[in-house]
Amino acid sequence: MKKLFKILKLILATLLTGYSIVVIYMLLFSSPEKRYSFAANMQGSELSQKMFEILKFKDPENDRIYFEQSVPFNKRGYYEEGFMLLDKAVTLDPKMHLGYRGYMKLRFLRNFKGALADFDRLDSLTPGVIDTPWGEDIDFLRGESYYGLGDYQKASKHFKKSIENQGEDWADIQSFVYIGICEYEMGNLEAAINYYKKALEQSKYSVEAHLGLAKIYSEDGKKELAKSHLEKAEKYFNYKRNDPYSEYLNEIYKSDLAQVKTLNKST
Repeated sequence: MKKLFKILKLILATLLTGYSIVVIYMLLFSSPEKRYSFAANMQGSELSQKMFEILKFKDPENDRIYFEQSVPFNKRGYYEEGFMLLDKAVTLDPKMHLGYRGYMKLRFLRNFKGALADFDRLDSLTPGVIDTPWGEDIDFLRGESYYGLGDYQKASKHFKKSIENQGEDWADIQSFVYIGICEYEMGNLEAAINYYKKALEQSKYSVEAHLGLAKIYSEDGKKELAKSHLEKAEKYFNYKRNDPYSEYLNEIYKSDLAQVKTLNKST
């Protein structure tokens, strides 16, 4: 047994020595690109952060370093530290990083005005280009920002522009849903119904569109129509808009279905 423990200790010591040699080599002798890849692949670890600090010391004008170093802080909700680094990346290369910063302000910080400022500035830097911050159409994100501010008219305008940018068949189905919500909030019920139906033309699984229609029909006393859409909303509930990291502005819950169901029974 003692012999076995000695062998295990020897193996562990060998592995730790090998790991230390690799780390020392990466810190002192590898190329900047290899150091960057090493730090990025170990994102969030103490060693990764130390590597980024060395890289910044060697190349203080490299925006990628600040951006990559910011990611684990923002993922963990340490936004003060994360945005200090992200802001530096934006300063160094605004066209590359403004979109991501705006996306983070919108989806995670709920800083709608700040998000709009970043999206508008990015748009001004890229004339003739339809920007896609973090893979999403810029007018869709601007629409969400105005929606968050309660400016339904401007929100609807940008969601319609997003549909125009991408074409009806390729646009985010939530553009139609959001326009439906905005039109409802502005009292334009026929327009709201029309856009909810457009969402359902794209996908019958749109829980948000079914719920929106159920609400309007309930308020209008059309119980059977409301009931039909409520049943579909319940049936397709697992298809609702959902993200494990943040709550969407138009995200719905079981309680929303229950509320409309109660409304439909009482009208």
